[in-house]
Amino acid sequence: MKQQAYKIGIIVFDGVLTSEVVGPAEVFAIAGQHEWFQGSGVQLIGIDQSPTIRTEEGLRLMVDATISDELALDVLFVPGGNDMGHLLQNEALNRFIRNQEEQAQWLGSVCAGAFLLAKAGALDGKQATTWFGGETSLQSQFPAIDVIHDKPVVVDSRRITANGGLVSYQAALVLLGQLSGSEQARQVYDSLGMARLENWAKIEASINAALETAYVKAGKSLK
Repeated sequence: MKQQAYKIGIIVFDGVLTSEVVGPAEVFAIAGQHEWFQGSGVQLIGIDQSPTIRTEEGLRLMVDATISDELALDVLFVPGGNDMGHLLQNEALNRFIRNQEEQAQWLGSVCAGAFLLAKAGALDGKQATTWFGGETSLQSQFPAIDVIHDKPVVVDSRRITANGGLVSYQAALVLLGQLSGSEQARQVYDSLGMARLENWAKIEASINAALETAYVKAGKSLK
């Protein structure tokens, strides 16, 4: 059964962490291939008028809109970067987030994106988290937030915040579950092959086995 079509915006800027844009974008793009999420779409929203941004890892992304445009979003997602100080002082960005906080159904962040939501007052009185290791800093800078230290994803009253990196996929799936249901989120989870991810012990064992095979073929030994 077809559900509501959602307009999802992801803030992007020079130095944004690639996985924190690509993860949510991929989750919602895969969801959009299903009838129950058909018509939904993701926009990359730039902070200035540049038509492209370059991620921290060097990937260049095209921007669909900017914070100066009149945007009616259902979801605003804010990723992080290694240097967020200048963004915290960007009043136009703060104002855009405040406006979306009043209009959008959901606000989300991963990694240091939580600091931008916090600066706009969007997390006051709410539970939230940020990048792993940054929780104490978030709490000290924004004491009105109830910062959670031991959960990768935190949901509270139309707000979803998460640790960064690959946890951004998890955060997007949790949000998708809020929008469309857990069964639908599981379909995307399966499409991504996330159930096949193995823990590090198995990955490390595979690495060592492959290295040992290579050394044996070369007539050498790891010992």
